[in-house]
Amino acid sequence: MSRIVVYEVNVMFGDCDPAGIVFFPNFAKWMDASSLNFFMKCGVPPWRELVKTTGIIGDPLLEINVKFLRPATYGETLQIHTNIQEWRAKAFLFRHVIKRGDDVLCEGVETRAFCIRPADNPDRIKAIAVPEEIKTRCL
Repeated sequence: MSRIVVYEVNVMFGDCDPAGIVFFPNFAKWMDASSLNFFMKCGVPPWRELVKTTGIIGDPLLEINVKFLRPATYGETLQIHTNIQEWRAKAFLFRHVIKRGDDVLCEGVETRAFCIRPADNPDRIKAIAVPEEIKTRCL
């Protein structure tokens, strides 16, 4: 288990559908933003710096599973509680719990991998073993 980092989102009118309910892809957008925020709060350098020192270009999304429990609307402030649920050899799982105060609105799990551009084929990306230094920073 890793630390939990909370990322806040202010829901805007444009985040909602005509009924005033947050349009479901926005939850995925906020989870993605919370994933990057998690690493930044853990002291992992930005991707533009890591690519220079390690070749890591980022952590692309491989899979996402989301469960919607309650709606949200504009004018509300949501908190996204993010942690690493599991480390695998070449992938890891982010767990996100989106809340409005104490109410859980949405739960999601993202599977991601750290990737580089292989020297023999720089137009492609390749998953690498999860760096121990990054794991350590996320504890």
